[in-house]
Amino acid sequence: MTSISRSLPLSADLVAQAEKRLPEILADIERVITRETPSSDKEAVAAGAQDFVDLLRERLGAVAEILTVEGTSHVRLRFGDGPARVVLLNHQDTVWPHGTLERLPFSITDGILRGPGSFDMLTGAIMSVHATAILRENLGEDALNGLSILVTGDEEIASLTSSDLIRAESAEAKAVYVMEASAGGALKLERKGTSNYVLVFRGKASHAGLEPEKGINAGMALALTLPLVADLADSDAGTSVVPTVISAGTTSNTVPAEARVDVDVRARTAVELERVDAQIRELAQNPQLEGSTTEVLGDINRPPFEKVQSSALFERATALSAQLGLPAPEGVSVGGASDGNFTAGDGIPTLDGLGAVGDGAHAEHEHAVVAEIAPRTALLAALIADQLQG
Repeated sequence: MTSISRSLPLSADLVAQAEKRLPEILADIERVITRETPSSDKEAVAAGAQDFVDLLRERLGAVAEILTVEGTSHVRLRFGDGPARVVLLNHQDTVWPHGTLERLPFSITDGILRGPGSFDMLTGAIMSVHATAILRENLGEDALNGLSILVTGDEEIASLTSSDLIRAESAEAKAVYVMEASAGGALKLERKGTSNYVLVFRGKASHAGLEPEKGINAGMALALTLPLVADLADSDAGTSVVPTVISAGTTSNTVPAEARVDVDVRARTAVELERVDAQIRELAQNPQLEGSTTEVLGDINRPPFEKVQSSALFERATALSAQLGLPAPEGVSVGGASDGNFTAGDGIPTLDGLGAVGDGAHAEHEHAVVAEIAPRTALLAALIADQLQG
């Protein structure tokens, strides 16, 4: 790596630089919000990825690449030839279907920025771009050697095609900064791991009025099993096991031949995820209704993000905030998972929640606080330089 003869100005001046960029930052946030990218629409996600490539070229003078995995497009921008030492994790897919903009258009009113994906996590993705631009302006492009920016396209649907890319890109990193939204302004130091299952119950159809006794009711098999699934939770250990989406049957006068239930599992430790996994599979081997069968689809999805992987980076964030004249950040543990679970689970130092301050992820009131964008962009620039220069 080329030696760096200059240092980033760790003072209020850096915050002022970010404030000066704020109109351009807001324009770029509007740009990505108004291009709808629901995770399930691979063509829309691909178009959003191409637009991100264009935006990175316009703001950073750098050419990013699009990596397509099983039809889903992901963006990667690497600086330098060596392995990544700092990785910025972003995603540009959202949970919002096409047409949401007509009902929830982009807007900024009384310092509140709204629009689908504004909080989760398009504001954070644009902050990644402009924090990098601040470094380039202050230190020159050579100072960015070792930085990698990822913008994936399937985070909202479990990162099934991007998880291997994220882990490979971060394998030799000193720091991974996840641009997911903040928890009330706090950084996220710990996240639960997740598992996702679908239990498929199969029985035998028959006419519900003429000969119900000839059927095997898959819906009843599901109902008998649900309490046993829920009982796998352990509140003392922080493990939740929640049946969510339930379906059974085809018509009102037919004994259901098939029934399904989705199960959401969250746990603080890998041991707990593995325990629940084993016990769900054991339940499937012992049907509660004679003649029925149970199939388990799904697996452990994201490993736990344990606090040991974030503590050192959080200390640096606290020290750098003081030098920038910003309030000391708070740190919290949260139940929801992110792509940071993959890197933290691999033992890579990871700090999460560096994106927007606001509220309403996946909700109608989704929004970001404009006044928080520039200071947090300045802090991100300082954190990146801290690892690249240090």
